Amino acid sequence: MRLLVTGGAGFIGANYIRYVLSAHPEHHIINLDKITYSGNLENLKDIEEHPNYTFIRADICDRKSLEGVEFDAIVNFAAESHVDRSILDASPFLQTNIIGTHNLLEIARQRDCIFLHVSTDEVYGSIEKGSFNEKSPLMPNSPYAASKASSDMLVRAYVETHNIRAMITRCSNNYGPYQFPEKLIPLVIINALNKKLIPVYGDGMNVREWIYVEDHCKAINTVLHKGTHGEIYNIGSGDEQANIDLVKLLLVKIAERLGLKENGLARLINFVKDRQGHDRRYAIDSSKIEQQLGWKSEVRFDEGISRTVDWYISNKQWWQRIMSGEYIQYYNVQYAERLNK
Repeated sequence: MRLLVTGGAGFIGANYIRYVLSAHPEHHIINLDKITYSGNLENLKDIEEHPNYTFIRADICDRKSLEGVEFDAIVNFAAESHVDRSILDASPFLQTNIIGTHNLLEIARQRDCIFLHVSTDEVYGSIEKGSFNEKSPLMPNSPYAASKASSDMLVRAYVETHNIRAMITRCSNNYGPYQFPEKLIPLVIINALNKKLIPVYGDGMNVREWIYVEDHCKAINTVLHKGTHGEIYNIGSGDEQANIDLVKLLLVKIAERLGLKENGLARLINFVKDRQGHDRRYAIDSSKIEQQLGWKSEVRFDEGISRTVDWYISNKQWWQRIMSGEYIQYYNVQYAERLNK
C-alpha cells in the first residue's frame, strides 16, 4: 500500500509513520506536510533515508500540490490543533481544518481511495457525567473544536453524497515523545526542568482522558485495515485525570527521576485566569472499536507518563532547539528544501 500521511511531521503523525514502517514493512509512506510552527522534520530524522519513506513539502490547502502524488489511501493528521491559538485567531483553523480537508476529500473522491480522517473528542464538547459515544451530538465549544466538527461533517457528507470510502476517528488527549512544547504535558516537564512557573488554568479541576500516542497509532492502523467505510470510531483509554492532579504527578515523576525533593518543584505551580470557553470534562466510550475491531489501549497512564518524562529528560537537545527557534531555520526550511530536490 502507498499511504499518504498528511501532517506527518507533527507529534501524532510522526509517531504514526514510525509505527507503520515497523508494523508494515511492505507499505510505502508519503509524508506530506506544510511544515508550520509545530511541524518538525527532526521528529523523523532517523528514518529520512528509509527506502519506504518519502517526504513532500506541500500544503493540503493547495489542491494542485496533491494532484501529482500517487497513493492508495490517505490518513489525514494535518490540522491546526492548539485551542489557545484558535481563540486568538481562528482563521488558520478554518483554512487548514475545513478547506484543507475538503481538498483531500475531493482527491479521494476522484481516485476512489480510502480516506481516514483523524479528528478529536473535543467535537463533542464537555460532559459532566458518563461518556460520549459515536452517536452523541456534536457541541464544540472552541473555534478549534468547531473547525474539526465542520471537517467531520464534510467527511460524512462526502460518504453520503459521493459514497467515498471514508472513516473518522475521534481520540482523547494524546501524550508521549515529540509532542510540541506548548501542550500541557511537555510544557510542565520542560518548565519544571528549567525551574520556571507552571501555568494551570482556573482551579485546575478540568478533566481530560489521556492516551499514550503509540496506542492511538495502533488504533488508527486498526481502523485503516479493518474499519467499516462510513463509520466513526472513538479512541480512548479510560484514564481520566484532573489537570492539577496530572501536574502534581508529573512533578513527582520528574523529582524521582532527578533525585530531587518533590516539594521544591510543587512551588512552581501557578494558577492563572481560566481559558475562555474552557471545557470542564472530556470522556469518550471506546467500546465500539474494542468490540468490533479488537483494539484496546495497552499502555496504562502511570507507565506512559514515566516513559514520557524519561524521553523529555533524555532528549533535551530536541526541545531546547524548538524553544530557541533554531529548528525553524534548519529543519523546517533548509532541510525540507533538500529533501524536495
